[in-house]
Amino acid sequence: MKTSTLTGLAIMALGLGACSTVEQRVGGAAVGAGTGAVVAGPVGAVVGGAAGAVTAPTVVRTTRRATR
Repeated sequence: MKTSTLTGLAIMALGLGACSTVEQRVGGAAVGAGTGAVVAGPVGAVVGGAAGAVTAPTVVRTTRRATR
């Protein structure tokens, strides 16, 4: 039961995360913060979150062009 709920939430989050620029920035910040936290702790989370929020729309546009 828990696995199916988590899987459903993950699919919904991915679907909603690709809606617009605002969601792209939020998603990029979240991914950057998570990666930064793993690599450098709390300071890395802050820096990674900021970097992810700034670069997310550019990365998404580039990825979409590459997959078309």
